[in-house]
Amino acid sequence: MAQDFENVKARNIGTSASTLLTANSDDALIGIRVANVVAQTIQVDVFISSGGSDYHLAKGVSIPQGSSMEFIDGGAKVVLLSGDAVKIKSDTASSADCWMSYIDSIST
Repeated sequence: MAQDFENVKARNIGTSASTLLTANSDDALIGIRVANVVAQTIQVDVFISSGGSDYHLAKGVSIPQGSSMEFIDGGAKVVLLSGDAVKIKSDTASSADCWMSYIDSIST
């Protein structure tokens, strides 16, 4: 069965958590890249909300001016179950852009 590759994009992420994706099936994250779009170093949190709790993939990670950070790489995958929400926030208003790739509805 073929896999359904998808992406989610977010611009100008700031100090309130932005939900990138809420899984509606068994999904797999295969890439999250966050770019700093302001003229200073920022710190970002990337986390999954599941069952009323937050589980950080990265917390307080510094991204210098003009740089980006890949949060899932080297062939790693993070499995999401239905209802899990991937979120991101920065310590600076309107400071980050994000591109996330995932496989929707993993086949068995």
